[in-house]
Amino acid sequence: MSVEAVGTVRRGRGARKANRVAFDTTMLPALHRKLPLTEPMTPEQVEKIDAASMHILENVGVQFRDEIALADWKKAGAKVEGEMVYLDRHHVRELIATIPETFTYHARDPGKSLPFGRDHGMFIPMTGAPYLRDLEDERRNPTLDDLAMFHKLAHMLPAMHSSAHHIVEPYDHPISQRHLRITYSSMKHSDKTFMGMTTSPKNAEDVMDMCDILFGADFIDTHPVVTGNCNGNSPLVWDETMLGAMRAFCRRNQPVLCSPFVLGGANTPASVAPTVAQLNAEALSALAYTQVIRKGAPAIYGHYLSTVSMKSGAPMAGTPEISLMNFMIGQMARYYGVPWRTSNTLGGAKTFDAQAGYESAMTLNAVLMAGANYMWHSAGWNEAGMHCSTAKFIVDAEMCAMGYRMAEGVRWDDFDEALAAVADIGPGGHYLGHPHTLENFQRAFFMPEMFDNNSIEQWMAEGSVEITGRALNRAKDLLAAYEEPKLDEGVDEALRDYIARREREIPAADALNQEY
Repeated sequence: MSVEAVGTVRRGRGARKANRVAFDTTMLPALHRKLPLTEPMTPEQVEKIDAASMHILENVGVQFRDEIALADWKKAGAKVEGEMVYLDRHHVRELIATIPETFTYHARDPGKSLPFGRDHGMFIPMTGAPYLRDLEDERRNPTLDDLAMFHKLAHMLPAMHSSAHHIVEPYDHPISQRHLRITYSSMKHSDKTFMGMTTSPKNAEDVMDMCDILFGADFIDTHPVVTGNCNGNSPLVWDETMLGAMRAFCRRNQPVLCSPFVLGGANTPASVAPTVAQLNAEALSALAYTQVIRKGAPAIYGHYLSTVSMKSGAPMAGTPEISLMNFMIGQMARYYGVPWRTSNTLGGAKTFDAQAGYESAMTLNAVLMAGANYMWHSAGWNEAGMHCSTAKFIVDAEMCAMGYRMAEGVRWDDFDEALAAVADIGPGGHYLGHPHTLENFQRAFFMPEMFDNNSIEQWMAEGSVEITGRALNRAKDLLAAYEEPKLDEGVDEALRDYIARREREIPAADALNQEY
């Protein structure tokens, strides 16, 4: 059954209409944090990390495996020996000083555009899963229909601020052409901001062309609309594929995540503070290069954080060291005055079990208290990113909404009215029927829909459904109620024509050809 048919069997038009009424899918505004940040480093320790990172850049160097980047660095005045680039700390500071600390993400629906940076943050679903756990909780290879399903859910879940890009890998389409269909799915099934594929320089250019079609010629040169991710190869390597994609985005003024890929203890020192020093050097080298490409282009201090089990070598999620590193990286990003990205609600469990919940909650609270701006992988991530769980996608999104409410801080606007209710009720009474309660009960306390707080008798009477079942039922109901935010007919036709032309030009059988 295709995702277009999910939830339609045995449901008539009246049921679908009822679902549309029942679900409030209004996207939350960008998170505006009002809680104090967790900052474990003293100012002296921040400067110690900075000095160590600058020492690495000046004396160890960073390998740029790309002839164009090496030529760019030579022209910019850096010391280049073969593929090694040695960056002077003063030069690095001058370059990263031109990165905007804040900007606005422009969405297809202008009402869903987002302020970004400083105290503003956003939640983005996971991407890159080679498997999914589907609407029946079966683990299998994904298809384009499965990708569309997740884009629809991201569109409908209020705490998700983006439709991301390849939430799952669509195996029913050739690798060399897949980026076109992924980008179109992001654009078609949601009118929120999205991410763009950086799997090769040419793929990134295709994304830019499709953004030109969606938003109009030249719009993106002055308006950030899409995010690219460029992963470094820790330790201290940036390769041709990522650097070429970075140039495609930066030349068009589109933000890129400059993301070292950290497996703590495997490709970094087996210690928290030195790991952050190395990661910081790697991120700074890429951030600086974005400004060599285009001065003033938006760029985001990125990373993917994991620690490695010294028993098995497997990556771990939700460990205390990951939280500590997030706190430290937040401090470093603010020290340089640049926005930053982290990963959220990560889990290593093979099913949506208690381990997945604990690890995800640990990560969510840490990234909120660290002050992250771009909170990626915020829904669905499990099995160390090997699969996207539909059930976890739904619950993670509600967890993000709960975290959002916490990070908003304490509301004081009704303090006097609520305090007056104490005198009205007096000793031994209750507040359930008081006018203040009746006016404020819906916003007073967050009421989770995926967590069951009823008595065990009521829970049993309703079928003893555990959280995975409840979440899958919710996903089916949401999909049944989904209404596509229609693209302009001319724009849609132009996008489909572009995809058809590029698919004729790109050899489908040449799946590993990095020219595409």
